[in-house]
Amino acid sequence: MAPSAGSVPSAGSAGSPDSASSAASGGSARPAVHTYWETTGATMAFTHPLDHALLERYVPRDARILDYGCGYGRLTAQLEELGYRDVQGVDPSAAMIERGAREHPGLTLTRQTALPLPFAAGSFDAALLFVVLGVVPGDADQNALVCELARLIRPGGVLYLSDVPLQDDERHSRRYEEAVAAAPYRAYGTFSTPDGGLFRHHRPEQLRALLAGNGFTVEEERTGTTATLHGHTTRNVQLVARRDAPAG
Repeated sequence: MAPSAGSVPSAGSAGSPDSASSAASGGSARPAVHTYWETTGATMAFTHPLDHALLERYVPRDARILDYGCGYGRLTAQLEELGYRDVQGVDPSAAMIERGAREHPGLTLTRQTALPLPFAAGSFDAALLFVVLGVVPGDADQNALVCELARLIRPGGVLYLSDVPLQDDERHSRRYEEAVAAAPYRAYGTFSTPDGGLFRHHRPEQLRALLAGNGFTVEEERTGTTATLHGHTTRNVQLVARRDAPAG
């Protein structure tokens, strides 16, 4: 749903006083959309780059692709421009989907506010998850989301994930420490921005463990830099992970 480091998440940390998500019975979850993404965040230009060569190495043109957290359809549109014709974008934010309909008419962008999504198991050959974990900071919510993507991606299909690792510069280090002091119940690396955003940066090993725990094997990992929503620059990490075949 979101962009780059320096923004806000869609739900509070799992178990925290400000948690906005709830795990319903039967394994479903309904992550609430942080108001930032219905207001200020919905006007921002997202920035994490789609590596065309990396994508094409793992995802053929006839693949069925889910762009989860598609926002206003920036990457969904890029996929279609690259010749991928079976692409669906999904986002829980009404403002994002409305913006996408204006800016990219003709794309398949739908608002889905709950998990599980209304698709059969194995419906997709690949999925994108671009800076979504960075705006869904709770561990339980993250796990529910990746578990759902594991259900939807066929065995042998791939998940292309882009997010923001913990930064080691003084500005971010200070921000992390101040956030821990103010809200010790949140995961380290979770912080707020002055305009109302809430974000989480991760250790790369946390992302790898989250994928492995839900049946994905990382095939390739890359790092780079990207602009943030607020005009700064951060390091990013991109992982391509393959959905494992069922045991037996």
